[in-house]
Amino acid sequence: MALRKPLGWSEGELMRAEAKPCSRLMRQTAAIFTFGGALSFWVLCRLHYGPRITIPRSLRWASTGAVTVSATSALLVRLFSPECEPQNIAAYDRPLKQ
Repeated sequence: MALRKPLGWSEGELMRAEAKPCSRLMRQTAAIFTFGGALSFWVLCRLHYGPRITIPRSLRWASTGAVTVSATSALLVRLFSPECEPQNIAAYDRPLKQ
């Protein structure tokens, strides 16, 4: 699903063995951006509604921001990260020979 090869940003090289796998990188990015998205949408809610803000309304905006921003950031990592290219996913999933 990575767009790096179609865009010409990749030559198909393999990542080092100690590189983070794609799934872990996506999960960590989504977790970090969940907090940032919730905080930023909560601020936008405060700016938009001013004194008319209610707790359910602010929670709704914060949860929408958390889901939207975390999903978007995870998708961008999946599309543009070298760890998420097919050859690197296959190399990571293959068991190491000892």
